[in-house]
Order: sequence, then C-alpha cells, then structure tokens
Amino acid sequence: MNEKKILIVDGMALLFRAYFAQSYSARRLDDGTPTNAIYGFFQYLFDAVINFQPTHVVCCWDMGSKTFRTDLYSNYKANRPDAPDDLVPQFTLVKDIVAALQIPNIGLEGYEADDCIGTVSHKLSDLGHVYILTGDQDMLQLVTERVHVVIMKKGRSNYAVYDLDFLKTDKGIHPFQVVEMKGLTGDTSDNYPGVRGIGEKTALKLLTEYDSIDGILNNLDILPKSVKIKIESDLEMLHLSRTLARINIEVPIECSLEECLWNVSIEDATIVFDKYRLTSLLKIIS
Repeated sequence: MNEKKILIVDGMALLFRAYFAQSYSARRLDDGTPTNAIYGFFQYLFDAVINFQPTHVVCCWDMGSKTFRTDLYSNYKANRPDAPDDLVPQFTLVKDIVAALQIPNIGLEGYEADDCIGTVSHKLSDLGHVYILTGDQDMLQLVTERVHVVIMKKGRSNYAVYDLDFLKTDKGIHPFQVVEMKGLTGDTSDNYPGVRGIGEKTALKLLTEYDSIDGILNNLDILPKSVKIKIESDLEMLHLSRTLARINIEVPIECSLEECLWNVSIEDATIVFDKYRLTSLLKIIS
C-alpha cells in the first residue's frame, strides 16, 4: 500500500531547540546575520525526513504573541522572556529558506502554531498518515489513529512517537484527557494556573475514575473534602484553563496536499544553501 505520509513541522519548536543546541556556534553571514539556529533547524528537519520518509512536508509558525488566548487571559505566556537578540533576525530568514525548498509556511495572526498544526493535521489526516514533529507535549491531544505526535528528545534523531496505545501506556490518558489534565493542573510554561493545589498525580487519579472534568464536577459531592474545596474555589479558572489548553482545529487556513509534496531538487537547494553557507547540510538528504 502506497499511503501518503505527511510531516507537519512545529517551526518555532524546532527553531528554539536548534538555537539553544547551537548557541556555541558563531555561524554568521558576511553582513553579520547569525545563522546558528537555522543550521540546527534544518539538521532536525532533514533528520526527520530521513527517519519518517514523508511524501509531504509542511511547516507551521506562530505569528506574534497576541492571540485569541491572550484576549481570554491577559497573563497567558506573560512569564516568557523575549527571544534572544541574535535569534530574532533568523525568524524571517528560516521561513525564506523553507519556502525556497517548496515547503509551505503556514501561520495566521491571532492563532498559535499549535492551532494551525491541529487544523492542518485534521484536514489532511483523511488523505494520509500524519506525523507532527514537535517538542510540545500539548500536541498529544491531537493523536488519533491517523495522527502520530513525534516528540523530540535530547539529541538528534531521538524521538518518542505517540500513537493511541503509547499515549495510554506512557501517560495513562486518552488524547482528549490531555486538555482535561491541563484544565486541572494548569501549565507553568504557558502561565495559567488550573486549580490551585491540584497536581498531576491527583488529576490523573480523578480522570481515571471520572473520565473528564464534567464527570468530576458531576461527582463533586463524593470527592474527598479537600479536593472538592479546591475545585469549587477555582471553578472559573478550571474552565478557563481547559479552554486555553484546547487546540483549535478550525483555523481559517488552507493547505492542499499538492502544495506540500516533498520534492526537493538537490540542485536548486544547493543554490539556496550555498548562499547562506549551509551547503554541508545537504549531505543528510542527498
């Protein structure tokens, strides 16, 4: 069976990971523009292409810090520092090189890359098997029989590939419960609190027994008194946290299978990569 395999790349996740992995590198263009994160980005991308052998590739990006989530909760991600100065000029340049390889760059103001990834994976999973390349465990809510989430681990070509069975084995939950967990526990990385005093262990126990937040709320009266009090004291934030955690799979973007076809011409790529002094990377895919 010649089924299509679609690799959806979490662009920002790869670029930031690459920046910190390559922070020692002094790679720059003649005009002084740094390219260390770009170099690492394409190492990770090409490694994934070799490992997963996709027939199609698309890359999704954040398009600024203001999104519908910051409208809902002004402190959302407010704890995050600004991007390092020498990473900022690489944001645009990496997209230019991605586009030069005929890989679509997808992003929309007001939404996060997560939402674009969720939308594209939902649309294209009927047409092929989707692999989402990321370091963000929030993406685990997108796992289906047709969508696998590839979590990058320390080092190159080191992945945890989550399908439905491995998610249940490794995390003890189903995909929809990723959102329920975040509603209960919050997310320190994204700076929303969930229910104060409810940690992962308690949340997992509650979801194992009652399946969802709605199931927990329907059984409040039989919960341990301390847990009941915590939940009742933070009901509004519980619901808000669950909303913030849920990836939007209905972003108004378009991405056809045809435009995602992985068909890189090494000859054309050499011209682009030589321009940016990245030619050595092409040996990974040639």
